[in-house]
Amino acid sequence: MEEIKIFCENSGTRISVPMGTTLKELALSDGRTLAALVDNKLKSLDYKVINPHNVRFVDYGHPDGRRTYIRSLCFVLQKVIHDMYPDKVLAIDYSLPSGLYCEVRERRLMDDGRPQVYFMTDDELSEIQGRMRHIIEADLPFTKRMMTLEEATSIFESNGQHEKSRLLKSLGRFHYNVYWLDGLADTFYGPLTTSTGCLTTFDISGFNDGFCLQYPMDGSPDKVLPMKRQSKLATALEEHSDWCSVMGVKGVGALNRKVKSGGIVDLINLSEALHERKYAEIADQIYARRGSVKIVFIAGPSSSGKTSTSRRLAIQCRILGLNPKVIELDNYFVDRELTPRDENGEYDFEALEAMDLKFLGQQLNELLEGREVEIPRFDFKEGKRYFNGDMMQLHEKDILIMEGIHALNPAMIPGVDSSKVFRVYASALTSLSIDENNNISTSDNRMLRRMIRDNRTRGVVPEDTIMRWQSVRRGENRNIFPFQENADAVFNSAHIFELPVLKYYAEPLLRRISPNSPAYTEASRMLKFLDYIVALSPTEIAAIPPTSILREFIAGQTL
Repeated sequence: MEEIKIFCENSGTRISVPMGTTLKELALSDGRTLAALVDNKLKSLDYKVINPHNVRFVDYGHPDGRRTYIRSLCFVLQKVIHDMYPDKVLAIDYSLPSGLYCEVRERRLMDDGRPQVYFMTDDELSEIQGRMRHIIEADLPFTKRMMTLEEATSIFESNGQHEKSRLLKSLGRFHYNVYWLDGLADTFYGPLTTSTGCLTTFDISGFNDGFCLQYPMDGSPDKVLPMKRQSKLATALEEHSDWCSVMGVKGVGALNRKVKSGGIVDLINLSEALHERKYAEIADQIYARRGSVKIVFIAGPSSSGKTSTSRRLAIQCRILGLNPKVIELDNYFVDRELTPRDENGEYDFEALEAMDLKFLGQQLNELLEGREVEIPRFDFKEGKRYFNGDMMQLHEKDILIMEGIHALNPAMIPGVDSSKVFRVYASALTSLSIDENNNISTSDNRMLRRMIRDNRTRGVVPEDTIMRWQSVRRGENRNIFPFQENADAVFNSAHIFELPVLKYYAEPLLRRISPNSPAYTEASRMLKFLDYIVALSPTEIAAIPPTSILREFIAGQTL
């Protein structure tokens, strides 16, 4: 049999193997390997090599390893729910800080278009977990078959997975790869593990109307994510999920149908009106506390639209007779030589200590006392603070709006009266799903926003955005997400129509990334995800108003 050469990046060795050898036969013997990158493309371990390749095996410590594990675990859950409740359907709705929020739903919708949830007892949740462990202990194989559109949609319709069926029909392809587990079919937009036996670490906890599927922690694959019941964040996600259902656009298939039928402009107008309503509601809350609140802090992760949120919120406050004034928290950085360094010796500009907290607190207290202060400016090129005579004083109807990553952390202003402060958390908390059991990552949504904006405004190539994203996420996990529940209000900046917009701008950028780039794996994943979505046309994009939060990323904003 002909042999081919494989270079294993993990060991730095080149070996000769018979053509048709599977990656599983070549995998590391530590038992933790979940998938592999073949020439920087993610493949299942059942992939057969027939040409020379560079291969890197990945475990749970790699983002693609984690996603492979989670997808496979979701299929096990899907199998158990299908067996226990054959007349119902599992919906993996959105991501929570502790895992994935899931519901078991009746197949028939309520009159208002929302799904009817089947409420499970603690005993039922324990049985689900027990059955999952039984499947995992049995080490059942995941297999994959190519099926025609008619065969696949027939199966999914009979399983009550109408969103999945709509999605496949909207894509217009003749054949689809379908995964199987012990007689149950499903689709995923990424590979699975070869069998269930490696999926030993998970938990299930009741949450709201459904439950949370908890998977292993980053860096600790033998421990599940701890359960955090962040009610404000969950409420915002649930509200968006309900709104998607009422609009009849719960999945990408229904969204694609809207685009193809010419109904997207109406959806744009409705989604923009919802945002305007939410801005007005938050402004009403601030106005109701106008006797005490003089400072509004806005925080959120990267590319959440914090700048647009602060400006739109300021407009709504002006309508109510308040006079917003804006100060950028970035002006309170310490001088460069005083900036703390991270574990690699690099400047850590996201650390709380990178800000002059004493001076910030002093100026805020002086403003609250009605005194006039000179607002600093920061020269990022020189790394120095300077003053140019910008004076500010807060009068009776004035409110101060400040936006920054630490704005929800009480340690930022420990000496300032908290009753004078109103905190807003802004993030793109999308609850739109690919289909019933494939949710859309809010992180992916934000990365696409950032890639488009930074390439347009700063000339940043898409590779740099991708390669820096994990560092951005670590900073968010440290500085932003732990303080979400400190917010007095949550603004969800996600638009139901935005993925078809982002596809139009992001797809050409991602296609520029070459196969030998370290960003190619992630670019390929994002392109596969975007391949499920029908892009808007330039004429349809022109219908997005100039005040839209999306205009912060795609250009054309007039705020």
